[in-house]
Amino acid sequence: MKNKTLLLIIIIVAAFAVVYLVVRPRHVSETVAVGDTVPDFELVAADNKRVKLSDLRGSVVLINFWATWCESCIDEMPSLENLSRTMSGDASFRIVTILYRDTLPTAVDYLRNNGYTFPVYDNPDGSAARYFGLTGVPETYIIGKKGVLREKVIGPAAWDSPGSVQAIRALTNEPS
Repeated sequence: MKNKTLLLIIIIVAAFAVVYLVVRPRHVSETVAVGDTVPDFELVAADNKRVKLSDLRGSVVLINFWATWCESCIDEMPSLENLSRTMSGDASFRIVTILYRDTLPTAVDYLRNNGYTFPVYDNPDGSAARYFGLTGVPETYIIGKKGVLREKVIGPAAWDSPGSVQAIRALTNEPS
């Protein structure tokens, strides 16, 4: 009797283990690496208009995470604005800035007061920061026309430098 009970327990445990291994959702890292397709997420502008990353497919998208309290972010802003103006005639390029631990009204006031023209968004559910594995600000991600992460830059950069502009133009010249 003890052997039959033990055998029955082993069979039940084994059955549950098989079901668990087959049916359970597999844990997949949310963090995107260079070369991966970036998952879709939604952003909200100050006027409450919503945009999804998928809406921008077909364009090279430079996503910059920043905050008004971040000194190196503030130092980087002029180069982002210069890049935005340099690339303004290229419909296949978009700059998207996303706030990190900041508020849209504060950011909109900061941009307006300093003459910056690129858009700023909030990502209320924080999915964008999770997908990119954000470690702090500023961090910038460049997504190719097909939605694949092409570059990751941690820390401030000179986005208006000839090398940066040339690299972005090369991406915009790739087929969609």
